Amino acid sequence: MIEGGCLCGGIRYQYDGEIEEISICHCSQCRKAQGSAFAAVSPVESARLRFIAGTELLKEFRATPDKARVFCANCGSPIYSSKDDLPQLKRLRLGTVDTPFVCDNAFHIFVDSKASWWDCNDRYPRFAERKT
Repeated sequence: MIEGGCLCGGIRYQYDGEIEEISICHCSQCRKAQGSAFAAVSPVESARLRFIAGTELLKEFRATPDKARVFCANCGSPIYSSKDDLPQLKRLRLGTVDTPFVCDNAFHIFVDSKASWWDCNDRYPRFAERKT
């Protein structure tokens, strides 16, 4: 069981599964949404993600019509994103996970648009755009 929540503690969730993939996205929208050089996310099954507190604090923003970015209305912590055409998946923001986990299946995407001040020289594969 993976547990996590937002910065203020108002939102709490449980995921009945494992973190099996880490996508490190460097696109400009993720940088702005995270306020950082990248967003670290994992696809999780919507049916296995359960909010145990704070559902009333979940607020949605759409920078593009088909993708919702969901965050805490109180503290602003990004929680997940979801695409309208993939309702069975959410992309959980891994900075909100409290449960320790290990996942070696990681990769960088949209590295061609990464922040000029950040260098991703780790061992993980890099892709110019979305990994196929």
